[in-house]
Amino acid sequence: MDWLNDFTPHPTLSSDPLPALMLTHLKSWGIISLIGNDAKSYLQGQVTCDVVQLPQDQSTFGAHCDAKGKVWAAFRLFHHQAGYALFEPKSAIEKQLAELKKYAIFSKVDIIESHDILLGLFGEQAQAMIDSLTTTGGDVRQLNNGGSAVKIDEQRWLLVLDPQAAETLVNQIEALKVEEALWRLYDIQAALPIIEQVEQNEHIPQAINLQALNGISFKKGCYTGQETVARAKYRGINKRAMYIVKGHTDSDIGEETSLERAVGENWRGAGKLMAYYRFNDGETLGLVVLPNNLEAETALRLASQPQATWTIQALPYSLDDDE
Repeated sequence: MDWLNDFTPHPTLSSDPLPALMLTHLKSWGIISLIGNDAKSYLQGQVTCDVVQLPQDQSTFGAHCDAKGKVWAAFRLFHHQAGYALFEPKSAIEKQLAELKKYAIFSKVDIIESHDILLGLFGEQAQAMIDSLTTTGGDVRQLNNGGSAVKIDEQRWLLVLDPQAAETLVNQIEALKVEEALWRLYDIQAALPIIEQVEQNEHIPQAINLQALNGISFKKGCYTGQETVARAKYRGINKRAMYIVKGHTDSDIGEETSLERAVGENWRGAGKLMAYYRFNDGETLGLVVLPNNLEAETALRLASQPQATWTIQALPYSLDDDE
């Protein structure tokens, strides 16, 4: 599939406007597919979101937890090809898939990692392009080639296509073909949780703000980890939340993602960046789970580059969970 090599880096400064229409191959993302007569009921008993109430033309955030309420995966769930699809980082799929299949032997459901190609269409002209490719409305639309288009936010759509349909679209569409780093920038700016393999079983759903993203139903029936999730809401036991942070880096961070926070004249460990994006001028944005009682003015720094101070940024949504 040589056409997948058409996606190239798009260097940008923090002050630069982004292109109006971009297309990227989401190679670090994947999909778990559930198909079968019991797919709905089985998934309903496994995840935090309400699968039963999900309309065909909508998607929802959700999480799959272990028995202690720690997150195996945070995903976007939607109807796809007579079943359901969970869109999440590819690195999380191996462990989560094994956990999700544990009790499936007793249900009529096939649970597999999909081989569909995932493309991201984004920019201020993305909505108009999607409207030209589809004949229906809604935030989840079926494409003529059998794929799905899923709205992520006002400027982003996920396209789930078989390889032939994906190749045709990439060759025909009038959009700047970029590597997926810019897609991650949009995720960070929108404060959407990104649980990679290294973050699995580290956080409860509220610590990654899923209640603020309508990814937890407190009205549905039982599911794995529900007791912990309910206690976090009704007894206030959750002491952490996910924040956007901004700072300057002299070079790429790589795997040195540990942040420290100022405590008087000293510095203490605060957490690790779960995702970040570095502009060409060194300005860097990231997502990190921190204590939720920190003052907004708390100074942070990257442990590997302590010369620059980082700051906590305003979230694009409220952390209240009033459901």
